Amino acid sequence: MRAVEDALKIQIPNNARIIRNLIEGIQYVQDHVIHFYHLHALDWVDVTSALQADPAETSKLAQSISDWPVSSADYFQTVKDKLAAFVQSGQLGPFANGYWGHPAYKLPPEANLMAVAHYLQALDWQRDVIRVHAILGGKNPHLQSYLVGGMSITLDPDSESALNADKLALIRGLFSKAKAFVEQVYIPDLLAVASFYKEWAGYGEGLGNFLVYGEFPDAAGTMLFPAGLIVNRDLSQVVPLDQTKVMEYVTHSWYEYQGGDQTALHPWQGETKPRYTGPQPPYDYLDVDGKYSWLKAPRYDGLAVEVGPLARVLVAYAAGRPRVKELVDGVLKQLGVGPEALFSTLGRTAARGIETLVVAEQLIPWLDELAAQMGRGDLKVHDGSKWDPATWPQEAQGCGLMEAPRGALGHWIRIANGKIANYQAVVPSTWNASPRDAKGQRGAYEAALIGTPVADPEQPIEILRTIHSFDPCMACAVHVVDPSGRELTRVELEGSM
Repeated sequence: MRAVEDALKIQIPNNARIIRNLIEGIQYVQDHVIHFYHLHALDWVDVTSALQADPAETSKLAQSISDWPVSSADYFQTVKDKLAAFVQSGQLGPFANGYWGHPAYKLPPEANLMAVAHYLQALDWQRDVIRVHAILGGKNPHLQSYLVGGMSITLDPDSESALNADKLALIRGLFSKAKAFVEQVYIPDLLAVASFYKEWAGYGEGLGNFLVYGEFPDAAGTMLFPAGLIVNRDLSQVVPLDQTKVMEYVTHSWYEYQGGDQTALHPWQGETKPRYTGPQPPYDYLDVDGKYSWLKAPRYDGLAVEVGPLARVLVAYAAGRPRVKELVDGVLKQLGVGPEALFSTLGRTAARGIETLVVAEQLIPWLDELAAQMGRGDLKVHDGSKWDPATWPQEAQGCGLMEAPRGALGHWIRIANGKIANYQAVVPSTWNASPRDAKGQRGAYEAALIGTPVADPEQPIEILRTIHSFDPCMACAVHVVDPSGRELTRVELEGSM
């Protein structure tokens, strides 16, 4: 939407901006909680150890770190019994491929039982709070209410089929539920788990360069998470963003550019031409000597950068956003670590939680802003003044930048003769999982793994901890091989955009 709106010079109505913030905001909160409990927590939590826990002690632990009401000894006994029956059945489902009993696990049994219980609670919670997408977007995922120029949902206090006072009240309740779980379960669990793994503040840094496009604009255009870059770990300044400095290489990717493999192209001139055929047909093959990825290698002004929650929190921290600074300083103090801990696997995981709380706290204020607009009789959600294609320019180009939960997402469109001549997208996991570029610079994943100790190459849980801390997209997978090329294991990564 933003790329086309930029090309056509369309300013969306204020109500459309708020609704987009609400949709994206609850997506952040749900997505980050899902990631922590269902895609990342089991890298730190030993499920089988939970079977040795004392439910009464687990209850004491849970109540010592939070006032979450579902924390009785009877409740944890029920969870323990359920888990035992699950294990005895032999049908372990999502727990089947864990490295249970691995020496890298450090949590006591009671903490493991608490985490497993909250894993199960989060399944029901996330399914409920994302109903906001059904109300505002028609469905989840792949919402249906986005339009060039605004949104298609109607606002009408007197209509049952439109967004009215009753639906606003329902959304408010869901936002309250979302915020309560983040405050009383996610953040306490995150801090409790992190306290046992402080050494991970020394692993997984990677590049030291961070890129943010900016997201959640207010009426004046100021972003909750501002745009900019942190370069070489320098938190004393935010480097201004210039999207024209984004370039993509295919030096080590299974693509080819007309100008050759050393060429870098801006997305407006981008090419996506798979190269999988040998020089003499019919010898179809993939060049595995010089190329090794289906991802291109995006770079900013020649720099390899990291994107995602850690990047957003660092840029907001450096830009002096009060709430972000308060939360970051509070977490560092509680864990007893210095600012350098932010540049790590532990810092990346903590930043996701901090960001989740910041967004969760904004949901109801944004909803109140929308309600106030409706109360003043402002029901406009779409700018139709430029909706007639006959009025559109024959030649134009646009850039749509946003922050998806996983990081910087950019779409670039070029229009020629009134038609789309080129459309390119550079998504978060392309930045983070990119192969080396023409200068040999590693992408964020590759750089972050350097120096990571692995106790057992047959069960490389340490590798998963760092890779999962980025929250790779569902279309990606991690392959672990030994030096001779023998595949040891393949772990499919799941998630949501």
